[in-house]
Formats: sequence, C-alpha cells, structure tokens
Amino acid sequence: MATIYIDNAPHPANPKENLLHTCLTLGFDLPYFCWHPAMGSVGACRQCAVKQFKDERDTHGKIVMACMTPASEGARISIRDPEAVEFRAAVVEGLMLHHPHDCPVCDEGGHCHLQDMTVMTGHDYRRYTYHKRTYRNQNLGPLVNHEMNRCIQCYRCVRFYRDYAGGHDLNVFHLRNTTYFGRHADGVLENEFSGNLVEVCPTGVFTDKTYAAHYTRKWDLQFAPSVCVHCGLGCNISPGERYGILRAIFSRFNREVNGYFLCDRGRFGYGFVNSPARIRRPLLRREPVSKAVAVEYAASLFFGGKVIGIGSPRASLEANFALRELVGPDRFFGGDGLISKILEILRSSPAQLPSLYDVELSDAVLVLGEDLTNVAPRMALSVRQSVRQQPLQIAEKLRIPLWLDQSVREAVHGELGPLFIASTSATALDDIATLTYRAAPDDLARLGFAVAHALDSGSPAVSGPVPGSVDRIVSALQAAQRPLVICGPSCGSEPLINAAANIARSLCRNGRVAGLSYVVPECNSLGLALLGGRPLEEALPEIHNGASVIALENDIYRRLPAFRPATTLIALDHLNNRTTADADLTLPAATFAEGDGTLISNEGRAQRFFQVFVPGDDIQESWRWLRDILVASGRRESGLWPNLDSIISAMCAAVPALADVREAAPSAAFRIAGQKVPREPRRFSGRTSMFANIDVHEPEPPADPDAPLAFSMEGAPVQPPSSLIPFFWSPGWNSPQSVGKFQSEVGDGLRGGDPGVRLIEPSRDVPGAWFENIPAAFEPRVGEWLFVPLFHLFGSEELSVHSPAIAELAVKPYVAINPEDATLLRVSAADRAAITAQGVTHELPIQIRPDLPRGVTGLPPLEGIGLPAWGKIRRIS
Repeated sequence: MATIYIDNAPHPANPKENLLHTCLTLGFDLPYFCWHPAMGSVGACRQCAVKQFKDERDTHGKIVMACMTPASEGARISIRDPEAVEFRAAVVEGLMLHHPHDCPVCDEGGHCHLQDMTVMTGHDYRRYTYHKRTYRNQNLGPLVNHEMNRCIQCYRCVRFYRDYAGGHDLNVFHLRNTTYFGRHADGVLENEFSGNLVEVCPTGVFTDKTYAAHYTRKWDLQFAPSVCVHCGLGCNISPGERYGILRAIFSRFNREVNGYFLCDRGRFGYGFVNSPARIRRPLLRREPVSKAVAVEYAASLFFGGKVIGIGSPRASLEANFALRELVGPDRFFGGDGLISKILEILRSSPAQLPSLYDVELSDAVLVLGEDLTNVAPRMALSVRQSVRQQPLQIAEKLRIPLWLDQSVREAVHGELGPLFIASTSATALDDIATLTYRAAPDDLARLGFAVAHALDSGSPAVSGPVPGSVDRIVSALQAAQRPLVICGPSCGSEPLINAAANIARSLCRNGRVAGLSYVVPECNSLGLALLGGRPLEEALPEIHNGASVIALENDIYRRLPAFRPATTLIALDHLNNRTTADADLTLPAATFAEGDGTLISNEGRAQRFFQVFVPGDDIQESWRWLRDILVASGRRESGLWPNLDSIISAMCAAVPALADVREAAPSAAFRIAGQKVPREPRRFSGRTSMFANIDVHEPEPPADPDAPLAFSMEGAPVQPPSSLIPFFWSPGWNSPQSVGKFQSEVGDGLRGGDPGVRLIEPSRDVPGAWFENIPAAFEPRVGEWLFVPLFHLFGSEELSVHSPAIAELAVKPYVAINPEDATLLRVSAADRAAITAQGVTHELPIQIRPDLPRGVTGLPPLEGIGLPAWGKIRRIS
C-alpha cells in the first residue's frame, strides 16, 4: 500500500489504481462522468479535476484529472482547493449548456448521475441564453429509448457497447462541432447486452423503454433482493414494483456473479409477472373454486390412490422439497440424466468451479458444444473479457496502468488471447475466437477426448481422424496460468460432458489451476439435481399405470413430449400453458417477485430471492400450496412450516447436500438495532394516497414472516448484509453509481462479502478413472439428418417470451440446413419443410446455414416436436 495526502491528511491507497478510484474508495464525493469501475479511464469529461502538489512546500500546484493520475506513494492532492472547485463547476456548466430542462419528464429523473454530479458541484443557474443544439432521436427497438439531446459526450455508451460487449451497430459520429451517439440508421440494437446502456449512461440518453410505459419513478418503487430466473447463472437483480405491477429490473451488483451488468433477457423479460395469461385463482375443471375446496380436492387423491410428483428446475428449492415430502422421495420425479452427470463430475473433479468473475480472469478458454450468448449470455460477456488477459501482459511490460483503458488498448493493438469454440453452429463469440470448429456433437466430443489425451497420455486415445486443431488448443491450454473449459447439456451429449471433464483433469494432473464450468439450462437445474429425484422419463410408466400427477411449475410437454395424463393432473404454475390446459386442478403459484425461496446457480451458489410485493387474488408460493395439501391429507399436523425459515430447516435436515443453504441469507429474525430492512427508498411518496379511492385511512403495511425486510420505507438506516440489500442508494448518490458506497473498494466486492454460499467445492483428490465412452465419428447418411437445437436469446426460454417487448424480438420457428444438404433435397430458402414428431406436423420455413455441418439440421426449441428445450438429439428420417 502507498500513502497519499488528500487535503493534507494521510490516507492509504493502492498504487495500482488512480486517484479517482482511491478517493471514492475512501468515501470522498468527487464528481465524475466518463470513468467506470469496469471499463477504466479515458479522461473524456474532465469532471474529476483535483489540485495536485509536488510536495508539502508547493502552494501553487496544478489541475489534474483524478481518473488519469496514479495514486503513487506520497501523492498530494486537494479536492476542496478553490481552483479545483471552480474548474469542476465550469465543466458542469459547459456540459449543461445544451442539456434540456426536462428532468420532470425524463425516465432517468431521480436516479440520474448527471443530477447527482450537478448538485455535487453546486451548479444551479444557466447563464447561456442562446439556442440549444438539438438532435434527431432514433428508434432503437422495443427495449431501449433514445434521447440524444441529453448527451454530455462522456463516451461511456460506445465504450461499453463496442469495447466491452462486442457490439458493432452503435458508434459515435462526428461532423464539425457535432458529436452523435447512435446507429448509422434507425433499427433494433443488435447486441445482447444493449439494456446495460440504461445504467451505463450517466444521463437520460438511453432509457428503459419498458419502464417508461409504466410512468413511475425509481424512488416510488418497492424493491427486494432477487435472482434472475431466465437461465442458470444466478445473476443478481433488484426488481421494482408499484401498485401490484412489476415495473422494472435493475442490476444488483455481485462481483462474483454478474458484476455491474445483465443480459437483455434478464433485464427485460420480467413481463410474464404482469401477463394476462397469469393464473390467479384455483380452477377445478376450469371453474374457479375457493382455496379450501382446491386443497381438499388435491388431498383426496392421497386416500387410496397413487400420486407422483414432477419437480421443476425453474421452481425454488423449497417448492421442490415440499413436493418431495408430499409424494415421497420414491415418487418424486424430475431428474435429468445430463444434469445429474454434471453434478457427479463437479463433486469429484479437482478442477476449480469458477464464478463469472473467475471466467473473466481466465487466460485460455475452450468452449465445447455451447452457444454461450444464447444459452448463458452473461457468461459470454465474461468470456469476452477473458480474451484480454494475455494481451494485458504487453501493457504491464510497458508499465501502462491497466486502468488507463485507451492507452492499454492502443498498446495491445487489438491482440486477443486464446479462445477456442467447438460448436454445432456459428456463435456470437466467433468474432473474438482464435479458432472455431463446427461439427456434430459426437465429433465435438471426439475433439475433446483428443485434447485430453494430448494433455495427458493416461487419458484414453481417440482412434481414427481428429481435427488438426488439437495441437493448437493443447499448446494454448498448457501455456495458460488459468485455463478454463466450458461445456453443458445443450447438445444432449453425455460424451461431450465427459470429454470436458477429462480435459480439466488432464490439466490438473499437469499442475495447472484449471477451471471447469458447466452451464445449465434453468435457474434451479442444479438445485433440483442436488435435491434428488428419479429421472423424468421414469415417470411415464407410472402415469400409464394410472398414477395421478402433481406438476410443479412445469410445462411438462416441453421436457417430456410423450407425456399424456392418464388420470388426475394437478398443475401449480404462474402461467397458462399446455400442461395447465390439461389439468383437472390448477393452482396459482407465486412468481419470483411474489414469493421467497432459494435457487442454486451453475457454480453451485445458493442464493435467496425475496418477495417484492404481496400478490392479490389467491396466489401464493408453491411450497405453501403443497404444505396445505400435505396437512389436509392428514399425514402432517397443522402448523407445519409456518414460514420460510422452518421449511429451509426441514430441508437442510432431510437433504445433507443442502445443509448450508440456510447460510445463503439471514433468517427472518434478523434485525439491525431492532429494525427490519426497508424495501422502499426513503423518498418513497404517495403511500397515504395510494388507496384513497378505496379508503381514506392508510392501510397497515403487510406483515412478512419470511424475511427480515419490511414493506415500508421505515427501517434500519444503515447498510444491511449484502444478501439483504434491496436497492443501492446513498445520500447524494441516487444513480446506479451509488453501488460504490456499498463496496469494500470501488469495483471490488460488497462489504461483508458478496451474496450467496457455495455448496460445491473442488475435490482434493484426482479421481482414478477416466471417461472412456468415446463416440464414433459422425457420418452423414443419405435421406437422414441429425437434428440439433439452435438456441436464441429471445424465444428459446419459457418465461421471457410472455414479455411484450421480448415477444416482439423473439425468433420465429424455422428449420436450418447446410447448403449442400439443401441441394440434395432440392430446396431453397423460399420453401417450407414439414416436420412430423409425436404425431404433430409443423410446416416451417427453411434457412440455408453454411455454418451447419453436413448431415446436421438445426431447429429452435419448439413445443410439441419431440425436441426438449435443452437439446435431446433425435434422428428424424
């Protein structure tokens, strides 16, 4: 550590950081615009000016930009120096010359970084009396709104979009004294992380178009700490509600998981909570009934009949455990063979199980069989950062500080570290890949096994031809300090999963600190596997033999197309779907925003999500419905599991693998100086008039027996544990930049540690047996094609497509084939293909895709064609 002097007082500082980073970490309020902890410094806005002195005898000093000046030993600066204060005020005044006075109608109002910094510098009067410069705004699609007149030219947007997220269709355009940030023409932003512009932009140039439709302000929203449910990565979010409507999703910082950023599906896919397709009352044979009647009917099934339960990878641990207790462990189904195999490998592998932050730090990456951008998008963003790790050594040798972003990028001249992608089709990461290899899943597995054997001769050898790229992949992995292998079940191939495990083991045997990351398809896929449960396919004989079925938050037809209910079907879910349409009894389940529970991410991190608001009608958490049925059936006494803590305790006692889940967040009894944590900001307004049309008396806030959070703005005025932070706000810091006040060091983890508890850690002992089931090479056959799933960010996931903005962008079904196969079939892109599976015929448009291997046909996951959502492969003649 170094010692620097700020206004003549000594302070500790990290000499590898700049003065702005240091001042903010120390708690000083120094204004800035262009700097961002995840993107470094470019010195574009000149707002963070301070006075720097040579030594204690220097009384004149000079103005420097804190974000461009290292925090070196003995540095002496003044934040309060009159000249520095005047300089910063002049900069803000210059930036505000052309800025519109539209704060009352701006969607950024009240959580705007420009507002915060303008107040911080003391600027309050506009002396400029001439015409303002104005721009034409662009239509950027249904997700992001564009208001260019508010721009202050900080360059954050293009730096994030192009340099950080790899987008190509947003840029900065110059003409004389005019600077314009936008696309070359109107059109939907193409990058999968475009929604982050909303939080990256310090003004209201880019705003959330879905949030704007709700006509509310951030300070009037009620929040809760939560977890994204749209993939298996467990990104942290802060959902905002008002009047019983979920109105926005904001990123909740967790350094180990999503950091500052979310994908567009996670940010904008919340609309299913407000969907007209929501189930709001119990329906018995499609007729509304009371909760008591519904529970009594469900309980009657257990008097002499056989009942099985089908769990869900998108339901909480608590809900799945309650179903397991209701039907019995031997009648609880939902296991997936590939997810179980992944869990078995993770428990026994010596490789590190990396967080998304660890993925960013990897210096050589091999992706086997996954299209990360569409299956695990936030991981794809981390992989984009990983290719910078090796080139950063060039900057270090030149003694360029890594936070000096533009200089670092000029020093490395666009050089990228090793990234190898082996997939069935093109991916959005191919533009930064060292090498891509496209083949059928069996051939991808053969490549993996060949790499493992080349790394360690003890690994089984591959007979026959293998791709010539093996040597190049092996050399890069051997030279890396932190190599990483990424795989998953998307191809439906167990040999592919085994090959990834062999590669990681080979690297570990050679002394490398290797990482092994498996993506999983849904928010609780790994949690369901840890809970146990018989394979889903084994439920079919039970159903055909007359067993009644309780389906938990599950459109079973998506996972088990051969499913046909033989007797009684009870469905618990949020939304109407094909399963609820066939159900005798439908029970309205709470969404993530309306209930509490625990999810386990792909890295084995258990994280708690909390209720944002109390739902209306008869909606309640699935585990409460199942508890009521369990009690009504007479097998448990009344008073069972009165709150979330009680069911978590029962689950931890019954399932040893989940014993640490209770550590994911404090219990409901947690208090700070006797007070709960408020869900509402201190500026929350209108509470006394929200129900004035119903009653002039202010209603009492709902009680919450499940969480140490209050449905109120009253509560502890201090920072709670990280897992209980509903939103980020600090006096004078209303914008997303307020997160810095909650971090142990700006850009680092939250004080007290980041949310979540890891349930899986690497094995100390390298297992004794290699996986040896090497498949034969794939050979195209005349008249036969291998169908593989082609996933899409918008359209492939079950819940987000119920959001109107996402539905507008969702891909339409199609069949994709190789050009040579199209020639053999004598078809073109103007034709349509008839696909028959499970007795249903679909006529789909044809796409000619040269990125698909010969003999392989791609198809987006589509209900009813026999292709489950995460990639069971079938040959269809």
